[in-house]
Amino acid sequence: MGAGWVIAAVDAVARETMVFAAIGFLIGGCDELAIDLTWLWVTLRRERQRVPRTLDAYRHRPMRPIAVFVAAWDESAVIGAMLRSALARFDHDDYRLYVGTYPNDRATIDAVAAVAVGDCRVRLVIGPSDGPTTKAGCLNAVWRALARDEARDGITVAAVVLHDAEDFVHPGELRVFDALIGRYAVVQLPVLPLVDRGAPLVSGHYADEFADAHSRQMIVRQALGAGLPLAGVGCAIERAMLGRIATARGGEPFDAGSIVEDYELGLHIAMLGGRGVLARVRERVGGDLVAVRAYFPATVPTAVRQKARWMTGIALAGWDRIGWSRTLDWRDHWMRMRDRRAPLAVLVLFVAYSALVAWGASLLVHALAGRAAAPPSDATVRLLRVNGVLLAWRLTCRAAATGAAYGWREALWSLPRALVSNYVALLAGRRAMTAYVRSLRGAALQWDKTRHVFPGARDSAPEPER
Repeated sequence: MGAGWVIAAVDAVARETMVFAAIGFLIGGCDELAIDLTWLWVTLRRERQRVPRTLDAYRHRPMRPIAVFVAAWDESAVIGAMLRSALARFDHDDYRLYVGTYPNDRATIDAVAAVAVGDCRVRLVIGPSDGPTTKAGCLNAVWRALARDEARDGITVAAVVLHDAEDFVHPGELRVFDALIGRYAVVQLPVLPLVDRGAPLVSGHYADEFADAHSRQMIVRQALGAGLPLAGVGCAIERAMLGRIATARGGEPFDAGSIVEDYELGLHIAMLGGRGVLARVRERVGGDLVAVRAYFPATVPTAVRQKARWMTGIALAGWDRIGWSRTLDWRDHWMRMRDRRAPLAVLVLFVAYSALVAWGASLLVHALAGRAAAPPSDATVRLLRVNGVLLAWRLTCRAAATGAAYGWREALWSLPRALVSNYVALLAGRRAMTAYVRSLRGAALQWDKTRHVFPGARDSAPEPER
């Protein structure tokens, strides 16, 4: 009787967890399939080509002034190289780099000052408070410095461009921003993470995710007219729009209470009626994309920290902070629901892996008891087959996006990296829930950043996409 009860319990756990996970995968797979089919429809109609596709079309004359904002907390290892690289690479006649720092971060201040002393296009901004605050808090200090400079010089910039301290900028990006800002309130360039050859699985899964997001998902959002979330790097915001937001927020356009201010800002601008565009521009026909390249975390702990911050700010706290779109705006509701499904996706993943363990345990206890295990029901088998087809389709699409951006070798790597992505998501989900609960209890938000490496410290030059 005791053995029979154990076998029945193990079978029940295996059966129910498998059904729960299979239904969850079916919902997620159908959601992704809907995005893929919409992308195919948009591609066939060529609606994504809303901007000129090659860089030679971006010759705006006269060039308008542009401010590039870089928030830097504990970035002494990379900020100097990033600034020198940007100054040498930007193909634009009128821009200034504003770098926000903190009074208690002397090493970063010295690194920025060493570049600024030899080039008046670099403006060192030391904020009023010790760090770290949120990134938005640092950007607000930079915004105030820009406003003072504009009032003093009698010049208003056309756009504010956001970059991080580890970004390897493209020479033509400011030309693209200069030409499109005004026609659009926000312009986002593709982000192409660099693959660390010492950690191709962890660092490379960012390449897979961004290649997919910035060649498929963002294009679908744009075609549907949904708000475009900003990546926080390689994006330009119309100065007039930022000024409008700052006026409404008491002088500060970036929400210092947010840990994903870039994501929220893009959606907020859309709610205000500002149009956004993902500008997929190539240097020439068949050439490289005008894109931002940077190394992302290359170890599991650092990747988990970053993914947990994104998950906390977008899927958990974001739900509380910015809510949903207009009542009947199903397109934006769909996109925001996708943005916030990460915790549910993590739960489904956890149950799915638990189901594998439970089925293994079921087979073992049946073997020890000398009994044949009952096969899954016909309905369950059909559900698993459908999920298998959807999974194969999704992995193929993901590999295709990676291959288009990085070449066929990275496309093959994207298949095992899907498992790494799941593993990081599982750990990040637990960390995100813990952080969210702490925030509900009144814990202060801080800049939970990771240590960065600038291209050149690992390679002689970053690799372009194929």
